[in-house]
Amino acid sequence: MSQDTIKQNMNGRQTAKKTLKKHTISLLVENRFGAFNRIAGMFSAKGYNLDSITVGPTDDESISRMTVVVSADDSVVEQITKNLNKLIDTLKVVDLTYESFVERELVLIKVRTMPETRSEIMQIVDIFRAKIVDISPATMTVEATGGNEKVDAIVKMLKPFVIKEIARTGRVAMKREYSGEV
Repeated sequence: MSQDTIKQNMNGRQTAKKTLKKHTISLLVENRFGAFNRIAGMFSAKGYNLDSITVGPTDDESISRMTVVVSADDSVVEQITKNLNKLIDTLKVVDLTYESFVERELVLIKVRTMPETRSEIMQIVDIFRAKIVDISPATMTVEATGGNEKVDAIVKMLKPFVIKEIARTGRVAMKREYSGEV
């Protein structure tokens, strides 16, 4: 079993369990009323769980780019891709997971601060090349952008200071055009 993992049930029998992988799917869709709802509704109707979904305009105001992240095995993602291609608003669907692509995410983190912890928080912010975008006597709001691992890492580093609030955009992604050596 190449992508499957073996799991023993309570009776001692071995059963195959599919390995889930985070897939990043890029879509170009017509920028029309209800297009987002039809696409999100397809995921809901088929029982697919979304990890994140982002949408925004492109250089052509009649087209929007959506980035969908879903945890699923390859066969489920193949079905998702087929279903997305059937929707009237969909112009192009690409599973970027096995391609070379650029991804970014934005996070805002409101952290509790005290005078004695401010400098340590500022050092962490500096190390991650993040920014402090708001400050009050009791909190700092940090803005960080980067890949999923970087965002997860700064959140983990700021947790000991008590995170009061967090907002994450979800992943945006584009296929790389050049994949050779620089």
